[in-house]
Parts: sequence; C-alpha cells; structure tokens
Amino acid sequence: MPLPRGERLLAWAATADGGVVGGSRDALYVSGGTRIPWESVEAADWDSETSVLLVSEVGSWGQVRPEHRLTIEEPGRLLELVRERVTASVVMQRHVALTGRQGVRVIARRAPGRPSEVSWIYEYDEGIDPDDAFVRLAAAQALAAARDELGLA
Repeated sequence: MPLPRGERLLAWAATADGGVVGGSRDALYVSGGTRIPWESVEAADWDSETSVLLVSEVGSWGQVRPEHRLTIEEPGRLLELVRERVTASVVMQRHVALTGRQGVRVIARRAPGRPSEVSWIYEYDEGIDPDDAFVRLAAAQALAAARDELGLA
C-alpha cells in the first residue's frame, strides 16, 4: 500500500476480497488507493457477527454520504486505531434541541495529532429541515457559541 512521504502504516488488515485496509497517523487507506483523512470519517461501525467494518465519510446535506463496506476476517489492531484516531479528530460536539429532543449537532473536527484548521460540521436529527429559517438561525447561533467557547470567534 503506497503512502505519501512521511506517513507509515500503524495497523492494517487484509479484506475478504484480497485488498488491504490500513491506517496511518493521518488517514485511513482502503484498497484502490482511497485515502480518507481521520477528520473526514463520520462513523466507523464494526459488526463482529459479519466481520464487516462500515466506514462512513462526512457528507453534505442532501447528498449520499460516501461509505466503504470492508469485510475483514482478522482486524487485529486496526479497529483500535480507527476508534482512537476518529475520536482524536473530534475537538467539540454540541447538540442543540429544537423540537423536543430533535435538533442540530455542531461538531468541530481537525486532523488529530498536529495543529491544523478546525472544520465545522452540522448534523441534523431526523425530521429537522436544514432549509427552515428557524433551524438555520439556531444552527448559526450554536456555531457562534461553539466557536466562542473554543476561542475561535
């Protein structure tokens, strides 16, 4: 698995289709040369019964979120690395209830382990319309409060 200069695999595993998935300090690499920076991994779910690691990338509202379904018989240390690096990329996460418990989550992420720019993501609970003026205002206020809390206002 070719990596950019300065990166090295910290953990890897073979996939059932003969490919390889591996992780460095900075990114997850899947067969075919796909590089997914840790801060771009929205979720990684392991199903031990089917030996499937489902990796979902951060997406844009209204568009299909890129997903990678990887069947891995012997994941070894790869699962630990994925959990640790994805968790390390989350700087802050705040949920703002808008209707009952439903609302918007403001998430700040950055590349783990090195200084980099913070990227901000909104996640809307099911049933919340991001095009609604009230929702947009509440999301903007939540973002401003989160930026202020981190000293990034």
